Amino acid sequence: MVGGHYTYAEVPLFDYFKDVFGFARNNYDKVGHLVQGFVPALIAREIIIRKNIIPRPFWQFFFIVCFCLAFSAFYELIEWWAAIAVGEDAEAFLATQGYVWDTQSDMGLALLGAILGLLTLSKLHDKQLSLLSF
Repeated sequence: MVGGHYTYAEVPLFDYFKDVFGFARNNYDKVGHLVQGFVPALIAREIIIRKNIIPRPFWQFFFIVCFCLAFSAFYELIEWWAAIAVGEDAEAFLATQGYVWDTQSDMGLALLGAILGLLTLSKLHDKQLSLLSF
């Protein structure tokens, strides 16, 4: 909701981080892209395990990471299509702030988020699932 009140490029806390750490841009949108990998990874893992779609843990991990990358890539395509539709005002919508590698870093952070989500919460998730009868 913070990004909705301000534009992603103008969130005050991340302007402060920009000044303190000497960043060239306000990186609030990067937090969103990290979460864009983290949350779908856990949702996909829940579905895959509950429905017993992929029984082996390695292949579950691989598929979930691929799913999250595909999700992120599709989001970046939507941003591109929106930029084409909006035209010159696209910079405010996209929040690239002149960063030429914005799309690639967004997808990289979604990848990192997916991997972090799986590595940090899989054991807890397994424990919680073992308490259920499905």
